[in-house]
Amino acid sequence: MSSGMSNFILFANAWLSYFLLFLIFIAAMIVAGTVGVKIRRNKDAKAVLEEAAAGSSNENV
Repeated sequence: MSSGMSNFILFANAWLSYFLLFLIFIAAMIVAGTVGVKIRRNKDAKAVLEEAAAGSSNENV
């Protein structure tokens, strides 16, 4: 095997290693964003229900 081919294999190995790390970071960001949106939607829905409950109890007063 020539030195040039060896250097190419080392370069490809390093590039693929960093590309895999990049994909892992992207996947982590997607998961974090999805979880964050879900938590926020649940919080907003709970706030709407609490406002509706508070509004209906104030109407009876």
